[in-house]
Amino acid sequence: MYYELKNSGLEIERQKAIPVIWNEMKMEAGFRADLIVENKVIIELKSVETITPVYPKQLLTYLKISGLKLGLLINFNEPLVKNGITRIVNNL
Repeated sequence: MYYELKNSGLEIERQKAIPVIWNEMKMEAGFRADLIVENKVIIELKSVETITPVYPKQLLTYLKISGLKLGLLINFNEPLVKNGITRIVNNL
């Protein structure tokens, strides 16, 4: 997915460490975003039997920590990939 998005001319960062600040302590790699597109959208990639409730909550947390507004949770373990895409928003 990284290479396809990159080849379409989009700015993509993969496995980007996002710092987390907790009680004045800064953790340089609080989490790693699978893909960040144009510094606007986090894409979290999965290949699992079922998307459990923890995955959308995890992505929403990533959005809140990073200050970004839009995320896509993509499960590649679907016969049609479009059926495995969940849009997650942070205060839109």
